[in-house]
Amino acid sequence: MTRRFIDTHCHFDFPPFTGDEASAIARAAEAGVEKLILPAIDETRFDTVLKLAQQHPAIYAALGLHPIVIENHTEAALEALDRRLAQRANKLVAVGEIGLDLYRDNPQFERQEWYLDRQLQLAKRYDLPVILHSRRTHDKLAMHLKRHDLPRTGVVHGFAGSLQQAERFIGLGYKIGVGGTITYPRASKTRDVMAQLPLEALLLETDAPDMPLNGWQGQPNRPERIALVFETLCELRSEAPDQIAAAILANTHQVFDL
Repeated sequence: MTRRFIDTHCHFDFPPFTGDEASAIARAAEAGVEKLILPAIDETRFDTVLKLAQQHPAIYAALGLHPIVIENHTEAALEALDRRLAQRANKLVAVGEIGLDLYRDNPQFERQEWYLDRQLQLAKRYDLPVILHSRRTHDKLAMHLKRHDLPRTGVVHGFAGSLQQAERFIGLGYKIGVGGTITYPRASKTRDVMAQLPLEALLLETDAPDMPLNGWQGQPNRPERIALVFETLCELRSEAPDQIAAAILANTHQVFDL
């Protein structure tokens, strides 16, 4: 039996998918991945992501300005995002990927926070959920989310923080993105967190072509490998696999209008 999955975070506008989208979607479908959400990372990718969503029934778009390329962003890009969200393109389902990141050198953190706040305001104005990036910034991000109090909330993607941090996000109404990190036995903290969180709080994602799974290091990640993330999650949790699959699908539809 092939289970049904939605990859809530996949960068299909990057290699190795560029120009090979149809066959990549077919490969994903064979593994049960029916739908994929593509978050843009900067203004130059808005049109590409929207176009892919129009061309392929399986693809849905999210538009946002990612903190990892903070030096690319301008107020004009923010205005372009505002215009695109106002147009309410068919299959545009979230503002993302947005958030905070203290991983890189010279993160320009105050600038990151400024862009995050503006994008959270846009998500609120257009009643869209958010896809959130957070590295070494969970507590700061939670403060911003609490202050903006979005009606539609969203997901903290690729989560690798503590149980307490996850519970704080869940308390604010956000889901937690479960990705390939849990396939690494050494990621014991993240595995323990995903075993303990309420099932109603979890979504599945790959972050393809990033976040390769254990055994695939150095290779581009792919959306069909969500089935392997799911298998690992089932090993970590007490519920039956059918119950986990059904709950995660329901959680995804609760967040995103797919």
